Amino acid sequence: MLIIGRILLGFGVGFTAQAAPLYLAETSPKRWRGGFTTAYHFFLVAGTLVANYFTNRIPGWGWRVSLGLAAVPATVIVTDTPSSLVLRGEPDRARASLQRIRGADADVEAEFKDIVRAVEEARRNELEGAFTRLLRGKGYRQYLVMMVAIPAFFDLTGMVVISVFSPVLFRTVGFDSQKAIFGAVIISLVSLCGVVLSTLAVDRCGRRFLFLAGGTDMLLFQVAVSWVLANHLGKHNAVTMPKKYAVGVVVLVCLYTFSFNLSWGPLKWVVPSEIYPVEIRSAGQAITLSVALTLSFTQTQVFISMLCAKYAIFLFYSGWVLAMTVFIAAFLPETKGVPLETMRSVWARHWFWRKFVV
Repeated sequence: MLIIGRILLGFGVGFTAQAAPLYLAETSPKRWRGGFTTAYHFFLVAGTLVANYFTNRIPGWGWRVSLGLAAVPATVIVTDTPSSLVLRGEPDRARASLQRIRGADADVEAEFKDIVRAVEEARRNELEGAFTRLLRGKGYRQYLVMMVAIPAFFDLTGMVVISVFSPVLFRTVGFDSQKAIFGAVIISLVSLCGVVLSTLAVDRCGRRFLFLAGGTDMLLFQVAVSWVLANHLGKHNAVTMPKKYAVGVVVLVCLYTFSFNLSWGPLKWVVPSEIYPVEIRSAGQAITLSVALTLSFTQTQVFISMLCAKYAIFLFYSGWVLAMTVFIAAFLPETKGVPLETMRSVWARHWFWRKFVV
């Protein structure tokens, strides 16, 4: 029963993670699109915290509360996005949906014409499917690179396994079981604070700034954790370390977690949901999510064995953080405030990707 339940839950999580960021990006005003999409990550963290430490304490049926609440917005609040309705040949419903989203008094004609124009451009070559376009079309090279690179770098920050195995990590540096679990609770609260700040900053500072600032901070904190572990567990092959250094590891992991949730955590949902043109948007998000889930699965299988290397595991992840920060600095254009329908323009102005833009 548990295995079948996990499989069914996996389908639900896959559907939601595919649809929710795209829905938020397509329905949000361009000025606040980053904040609205970042809210998805905020509620992921908040929901995990509530499910782990509140609803699971309700005897017998607490898990039903966690799963049942997810159905409320889908059945009561959510309407189809205008882009989706136009793609399905329902322009009148699309205009009504856009009017409902923007408000009864808003003038939506200009935005609606942009959506229709983007869909018409997507239909010029309807004989080719989205995946075929991605693999063969010259104008889609930049999207193909991003839909693999961003989720791959996201998982290679090491945050996925730290969030899952933080109690094991804290036991490794010398805390008992109860304190290790309490440390995991602190990490969840720190994550929530980082996401809140990211929600407020993403549409003011821009995506690139948060990517680069967060990547730099994560690199410094991971190197610091590696240095502490190397000096107090690695050199003398010790089982535990002095308490003040163990506390220092917890503080550094919290700072690293805060930097991650300020930058790569929410932006992993924001950027892929807004950079793809409408004709490949669903396929692009599907590939992005598939790469992320595959790497998450792989890492959770091998992390315990890798933790035997102690400090080396954090050097491994810090090398990837350096690589992904350089990648963002060189190859990701700024998408803040750009309408989804005109997103191709940011690639046409980029020093490298403009050669691939049709």
